[in-house]
Amino acid sequence: MKNEEIKMNNNGVEEDIKPNSAEKLENIITENNDKKQNDEENKMGTEPVLKLLTAMSIPAMFSMLVQAMYNIVDSFFVAKIGKDALDAVSLAFPIQILMIGVAVGTGIGINSLISRSLGANKIEYANKVATYSIFLGVISGAVFALIGFLFTENFFQLFTNDETLILMGSQYASTVMIFSVGIFLQINIEKTLQSTGDMLNPMLIQLFGAVINIVLDPILIFGLFGAPEMGIFGAAVATVIGQLGAMVIGLYVLLRKQKNLKITLKGFRPELSIISKIYKVGLPSIIMQSIGSFVVVVMNNILISLSTSAVAVFGIYFKLSSFVSMPVFGITFGAMPIFGYNFGAKKRKRIMECLKYAMIASLVIMLAGTAVFFFFGKELLMIFDATPDMIAIGTSALAIMGFTFPLLGINVMISSLFQSIGHANKGLIITVIRQVLVSIPFALIMSKYIGINAVWIAYPLAELVASFVGIYSSLHRCRNQCVDICRCNHFRVCINYERILWNSYSNKLLVGRYINLVFSVIGKFL
Repeated sequence: MKNEEIKMNNNGVEEDIKPNSAEKLENIITENNDKKQNDEENKMGTEPVLKLLTAMSIPAMFSMLVQAMYNIVDSFFVAKIGKDALDAVSLAFPIQILMIGVAVGTGIGINSLISRSLGANKIEYANKVATYSIFLGVISGAVFALIGFLFTENFFQLFTNDETLILMGSQYASTVMIFSVGIFLQINIEKTLQSTGDMLNPMLIQLFGAVINIVLDPILIFGLFGAPEMGIFGAAVATVIGQLGAMVIGLYVLLRKQKNLKITLKGFRPELSIISKIYKVGLPSIIMQSIGSFVVVVMNNILISLSTSAVAVFGIYFKLSSFVSMPVFGITFGAMPIFGYNFGAKKRKRIMECLKYAMIASLVIMLAGTAVFFFFGKELLMIFDATPDMIAIGTSALAIMGFTFPLLGINVMISSLFQSIGHANKGLIITVIRQVLVSIPFALIMSKYIGINAVWIAYPLAELVASFVGIYSSLHRCRNQCVDICRCNHFRVCINYERILWNSYSNKLLVGRYINLVFSVIGKFL
């Protein structure tokens, strides 16, 4: 009782003492910081999850749709040059996947670390991490520039002896690699801004770059308005200018306009501990993307032995599928800061609620994409001036591979959750099983005995196997964890989130039951 009276008296005395100027300044700074943190908490930690996810996802979805539109428009104009140009760009696609994979993986690592730091009120540490978006972007760009300068031609010689394809492919790939610092900085900056809940500026940055690219594509490819006719090299130049333009706008927003993070390059010294934390989350994502690039390389090798038209169809599929999957990635980019912030703030229920809404939206989008690919495959191929051989091969290819979308949407959403909370390696093994251990052997063996359609079947089959393996392994892990938890008498950790997050009506549906199982597994794991 005596201690309480002393404490109260001290508080009373402190209130009566007139603070000096230094104390006033310190109080003002503290109040401003508290206000800033409370504002962030109101948005990321207390705002209704559905409203928050919608507000954060729509700008990201729009920007990803614009990016997907750019991919389609770029291929549309390249196809006007001729089939060789489209084949060359399709062969170069794994290089672009790898670059984007490294950029997105690094950005996800930065995003996750910043959002978790903000959720735990470690503001200064979040500011320090944000500086690495610039540093790591420059380093990544320099590495890919060196590779692009030295080894591009050798890459295309792995697939073909056609000098025209080698020349066209080398021109395109070397250009986008040598000037790749634009895409690395752009994506890192976007992910840094998204980690604070700012989804509008990343959308505008990406929109700016994509619009420049789309406008310059026909001008530089065909030599319009007095510009030189550059062909496929012009497509690469348009891509690079768009990326560098977006990078400049992104740097201006990051360093001058946004107020959530304070970034200073003065006296910057790289710290291995921060880099390791970034890549603890980012590296599994990079490896997963690299595996995707490797799979495309192997598939191109399989397909080119059957038909060069199949390679072009495969490239068209990836461009068209991006138009379906990009909105889902937009939802993940909106959800990831919510996951990371609330994980840092130890609000597990909000994480699971966000996962529910994000997964339902993803499933609806992906089912619509499957229907479009199944019923309108020919019309989609005609956008790219497809030859009769490409239409004959591609119609069945799009219909078959379109069935990968629903399972892919669910797998991507779960993977983004684990990346956000610092457990990105959980999905790495499943990715290896899905893309390497199932799809490649199946496509390689069955293409020799059945034909080209067996290659397309490999994709939905791999997604199906990955789904079952992921659920089984997660249940096994949860069972072991629940045994350990029960031994410690902390039963509350094994709360069944399924009852909270999913109504009884959806349990009547097969999809509802599947998602219920996913929620229950993830909820227990968290």
